[in-house]
Amino acid sequence: MTSARTERHIHEECGVFGLFSPRQTDLAALAYYGLFALQHRGQESAGIVVNDDGVFQTHKDVGLVSEVFSQEKIAGFQKGNIAVGHVRYGTTGSTERVNSQPLVVNHVKGHMALCHNGNLVNSFELRRKLELNGAIFHTTTDTEVITYVITNCRLRNGSIEQAVNAAMDELDGAYSLVLMSPSKLIAVRDPYGFRPLCYGQREDGTYVVASETCALDAVNARFVRDIEPGEILCFTKDGLFSIRDHCGKKPKHLCIFEYIYFSRPDSVVDGVPVIEARMRAGEFLSRVNPVDADIVIGVPDSGIDAAIGYSHASGIPYGVGLIKNRYIARTFISPGQKNREDKVRIKLNPVPGAISGKRVIMVDDSIVRGTTSARIVKLLRDAGAKEVHMRVSAPPFVNPCYYGTDVDSKDNLIACHHSIEEIAKLIGVDSLAYLPLDKVDAITGRPECGYCSACFGNPYPTQTPQAGAKNRFETRISEGTQKEKTEKDKNNEELQ
Repeated sequence: MTSARTERHIHEECGVFGLFSPRQTDLAALAYYGLFALQHRGQESAGIVVNDDGVFQTHKDVGLVSEVFSQEKIAGFQKGNIAVGHVRYGTTGSTERVNSQPLVVNHVKGHMALCHNGNLVNSFELRRKLELNGAIFHTTTDTEVITYVITNCRLRNGSIEQAVNAAMDELDGAYSLVLMSPSKLIAVRDPYGFRPLCYGQREDGTYVVASETCALDAVNARFVRDIEPGEILCFTKDGLFSIRDHCGKKPKHLCIFEYIYFSRPDSVVDGVPVIEARMRAGEFLSRVNPVDADIVIGVPDSGIDAAIGYSHASGIPYGVGLIKNRYIARTFISPGQKNREDKVRIKLNPVPGAISGKRVIMVDDSIVRGTTSARIVKLLRDAGAKEVHMRVSAPPFVNPCYYGTDVDSKDNLIACHHSIEEIAKLIGVDSLAYLPLDKVDAITGRPECGYCSACFGNPYPTQTPQAGAKNRFETRISEGTQKEKTEKDKNNEELQ
């Protein structure tokens, strides 16, 4: 299914959050603040589960955190000592309430609530095997596959952490998990370390697990450390312990796009401040692809830091040339749905006083199809820009991603069908340059740590999946229903 998701940016995947308190307390409010800090990672749905001595209370729905959780909803949660939360941008499965997380499972060995960030490469084969053994699936996500695998392992193992350890032998791909049993909170990171995961602690002793450090800051938790690739970290009433049977089995491949676009600039991912990586990318662009100009501007939001880096290295002044409307929610309906030009203007507006009559360097994090880049360039020219030179803080996308980034087909990638010179003409810029592929790992300042950049042309760290499309579990839906769902997705995502 070709989606309007790819129209503006490669979208975020998901954010996970977990809390373990030594005493019964109001965890729902803390979870709310944590998810709010992770909202940039997913805007499709949000959910929280609070554990009160083995009794799980759940609320989740489609929408932003502020839409799903009213003050009354948060106040209505029971006190508890464990909680998990999730914000979703689905890279497997459609935007439906049933696909929202956390997923709660009730089985003979007890309850489990699970949150997942990432994407399995063998989910299709695992699900097929489970279905042939009688499993009945209620969602179209690979997260439910993970819950089934862990539940099956739990029947053969003496504890939930042993079950997770055994399940990791079957799971392949990207998964940062936060899961909750009646008495434990468990954080899991796949052996490649594709997606970030860290934990910290509040002054009251509450442990906090999150996709990014910005969520720790939001609940006044002190960062302790990142979860290691392959590690299972367990939080119990008796303290912490770690299972490292899967650590060191695979070379580390943290997604490099976490630094280029996904993560919040105030986060620190695996020891690297995100804002520094983005500014370093801009510096590289300036040195490798210089151009005479009067002003450097960034496309909000993730292009701004790279633009500042470009400005510092080149000596060309940085200016605010584009203003982003920050009040467009997922449910916003624009006037004149057929007018794509209006939609760009609703979200981004140029500052004529900053760019009129000037040679402008416009820095952005990526070009996907090129259509929206062309519209932004036109906005700048209409506002009086004398020249527009585009610099991209990532290499060209030439491969689909199978690890939780919404790049699912070469058909939608402009760099797969056109040269850089052709792309420059198509989007209407005077010149165009990308971050060189050999510089992409260097933006972190720690290129030896190991990163995945397969979407830019480097080798895939795993086998590519047999079925990798986002809607691979929805192929049994009738053609008419699927067409209706496709149109609904397009309408919902038009502005994102």
